[in-house]
Amino acid sequence: MSPQSHTSSRHPHNPYRLSCPVCKKECANTSGLTQHYNHAHVFRPPSRLDNCPTDSTGTADNVSDHDTPDVEGTSQSRSRREYHPFLNGRPCDQDGTYLPEGSQPPPRPDPSPDDWSPYDSRIEFETAEFMYKKTQMSNGNINVLLDLWAASLLPHGDTPPFANHDDLHNIIDSTTLGDVPWSSFAVSYTGDVPQEDAPPWMSAEYEVWYRDPREVARIMLQNPDFDGEIDWTPYREFTDDRGRRYQDFMSGDWVWKHANMIAEDPSTHGAAFVPIILGSDKTTVSVATGQNEYYPLYMSIGNVHNNVRRAHRNALVLIGFLAVPKTERKYANTARFRKFRRQLFHSSLSAILQSLRPGMTTPEVTKCADGYFRRIIYGLGPYIADYPEQVLVACIVQGWCPSCDAHHSNLAPGADRRTRLLTEALIDAMELKSLWDDYGIVGDIVPFTNDFPRADIHELLSGDLLHQIIKGAFKDHLVTWVGEYLVLVHGEARAKEILDEIDHRIGAVPLFPGLRHFHEGRDFKQWTGDDSKALMKIYLPAIAGLVPDEIVRTLSTFLEVCYLVRRSVLDDAALRELQDALSRFRHHRQIFQDSGVRPTGFSLPRMHALDHYLQHIRQFAAPNGLCSSITEAKHIKAVKEPWRRSNRHQPLGQMLLTNQRLDKLAASKVDFAQRGMLEGSCLSAMLLSLEQDDNILLRDDDGTDSDENGHENLGNNDANEHEDVDNDNDDDDDDDDDDDGAVLGPSVLAHVELAKTPARRYPHDAVDLGNHIGHPRLQDSLRRFLYFQLNPDSLLAPSDVPISSCPFIAGRISVYHSAVAMFYAPSDISGLGGMRHERIRATPVWRGDAAGRYDCVYIENDATKRGLRGLHVRRVRLFMLLRHRAISYPCALIEWFVPISQEPDPNTGMWIVEPEFDADGSRTSDVIHVDSIMRNAHLIPVFGDNFLPHGFRASDSLDAFQAYFVNKFADHHAHEVAF
Repeated sequence: MSPQSHTSSRHPHNPYRLSCPVCKKECANTSGLTQHYNHAHVFRPPSRLDNCPTDSTGTADNVSDHDTPDVEGTSQSRSRREYHPFLNGRPCDQDGTYLPEGSQPPPRPDPSPDDWSPYDSRIEFETAEFMYKKTQMSNGNINVLLDLWAASLLPHGDTPPFANHDDLHNIIDSTTLGDVPWSSFAVSYTGDVPQEDAPPWMSAEYEVWYRDPREVARIMLQNPDFDGEIDWTPYREFTDDRGRRYQDFMSGDWVWKHANMIAEDPSTHGAAFVPIILGSDKTTVSVATGQNEYYPLYMSIGNVHNNVRRAHRNALVLIGFLAVPKTERKYANTARFRKFRRQLFHSSLSAILQSLRPGMTTPEVTKCADGYFRRIIYGLGPYIADYPEQVLVACIVQGWCPSCDAHHSNLAPGADRRTRLLTEALIDAMELKSLWDDYGIVGDIVPFTNDFPRADIHELLSGDLLHQIIKGAFKDHLVTWVGEYLVLVHGEARAKEILDEIDHRIGAVPLFPGLRHFHEGRDFKQWTGDDSKALMKIYLPAIAGLVPDEIVRTLSTFLEVCYLVRRSVLDDAALRELQDALSRFRHHRQIFQDSGVRPTGFSLPRMHALDHYLQHIRQFAAPNGLCSSITEAKHIKAVKEPWRRSNRHQPLGQMLLTNQRLDKLAASKVDFAQRGMLEGSCLSAMLLSLEQDDNILLRDDDGTDSDENGHENLGNNDANEHEDVDNDNDDDDDDDDDDDGAVLGPSVLAHVELAKTPARRYPHDAVDLGNHIGHPRLQDSLRRFLYFQLNPDSLLAPSDVPISSCPFIAGRISVYHSAVAMFYAPSDISGLGGMRHERIRATPVWRGDAAGRYDCVYIENDATKRGLRGLHVRRVRLFMLLRHRAISYPCALIEWFVPISQEPDPNTGMWIVEPEFDADGSRTSDVIHVDSIMRNAHLIPVFGDNFLPHGFRASDSLDAFQAYFVNKFADHHAHEVAF
């Protein structure tokens, strides 16, 4: 090809975009916009269930009513909230005088809409954010890009937004928003020093870096991005049928109790209580270098909703780097060094938090996210930590429980809770050795909480789902014990064969949206938290038939406990279920002791922690808002990535500066967005400005005029009644690998949409289509489906309807290879409204496999029955759009599965279904409207005690077995609907 022909074939950059009417996301063309709209936004069917906003000031009698989806997400439940009568977060003016009820907040500062300070323009800000935050561009690459940009602008007499990387950094540094500077103090050993051979650590100085937590808290409280997602008063929520409801932190008993304690001082009445949540955990940035360990300290406030804290929307902030004292090996285990290390931790925390102390007894007037001022009173709240960190924070001995006084040799339920009062009495009365040996107390360390009012470290330690349950009890204990049991009973050689079979079964599990597929089973060296979460979803069916039923029951009851405590919303009914599951788990796990796997019993701190979760939930509400997975995920952005961006020479100072710049960029973005300055994209904003200046007509990518927002009619599936497109991707006609994810929009129970484009190479006639796919009775099924669509009040069973009474299929039929289900699943990864989407596939070719992929689904059957008793399980063979008399009917050809029993399997706790067959041996099938589909269902074969043949593929699983488990552990929503 000649240079000229190559140049002529290129397309110039097209600046015109189409804007989503919901979220304003911009797409380059109509198909991209339609795909985004169908995937990211929920249409508003009649069953909309928007959660009512929290009434932060309560009503006259401190009670309000709410309509919310119930815990199982299958019906609407009436709830009632009781707000704290004294610490009720009443708005006031900036002098602290309470405002009359109904008063509007003071007007926000209204700078010019063109005021991008310290940036000159939107282009400058978005360039800075793109280079420094999104792409983390190196200084050298920033300079190269700016030079190339300058070269393109020189002929026009213009310059790029920044001169070089120094100019970029200086502009970010000059931002005043979100500016909480770093400070430091030095700590050193002050005890007795030996005259000779004194250890080096005794003379060393240890530097602690921190940011003022009071200023950090004030910035969080006034962040407008949190408006509507922050509670200003403690509350108790009750439902009509399931008792007390626990969700966000402010709905727990702990905050209510402390509000009562604060309210004993009448001068605090009307204030808003702000619990300070802390978390710390050492992390390693590189195993290949020497100075590779850091000790970050994080802070949040209890008022923000749990989903906001989990999403890291500036609701969890790095406020310090604690010192990590090190010494030579010969001194590392000495009593003096261990004591110094512990006291250094507590003294450092106490010093960092001192600025909060005055505000813990005297309210401070602070501006809040909703624009009002409030009188704020602080208090130390829960501490997020894994078990080794809890031991350090609570000043107890390793192997003991930080929450109760159960002896380390008999960690069992029923022990008394530890309290600060009791601990101090024991320290006053007993020798250090007795405290250590008999009570597990490190008596010569003063906890940092002793320096603050109303603080008892033993009641501030929350449950840690990640390390106690997911990594600890499941991966480190139960999975390991299964392997040890097999070795004890069968010998090492046979045990390896059985473990290999478990791996083969795990690899043969059918695909499911959002579920990691273990092609080689679970035999990998480095386990992560995500690995453990994924494995526990499919482990139970893999071991059933290969281990005794009692071990299967042990795993089943543990998973019940795990899935209950990980819910985002719990109530009294769920807590009763949790108590029952815990009791059954303790009973069934006895097999590991009786068989010799655990001859000494189960005095294991992380497994014992399960006994405290009922109390944790009542005190702090849903545990997933206080899990160490939140702080561990923050390590990446706050520690590891800033370290990688450093030059490795004294990196901590560079890491502090990086974090400060990222905070300033985030604060600027929130401010600009709140002022309406970030609508659309930078490109569309410039086009609009040019249009206003020069009366330029906006045109979209195909040359047609669009309105001023670039909107076109997106339509829905009825608008997709075009001819089949020429799509070369028969196995993935949606051109979309995102099988699941969060959805923006209001809360609805469930909604299903067909894919955006039909598949090609299918007949459009019902008879021909049935023959094409191997379902010759498709036409009759479609006619009966149409009969019930036209006669919705008919009481006849489909088999009782004479085919002669059914309308003929005269319209065109289009075939689709997938549909998108959107449903309310707040306990899974979801949007802020609790919505989630996943793709249901029915395609003859999948990732090059001619076996295709035909997913299973839950079909709504009887809304009056709970769990799977009110649902059907079906497998989708075809998605269709049927047109009849100018009306489009989205529907699906499904094959039946039926339960083999009236109850779930007693060992696994899961329902077992089997394929249904007609008298002629063909699969029982039917055509249904897609509105009756709830979402994907996950079926896993009942493998039994036979081994899989070598080379068995997961794509064959749903056709090769006689019975299947309905996997209620596929995700949290499945656990809440398929019980």
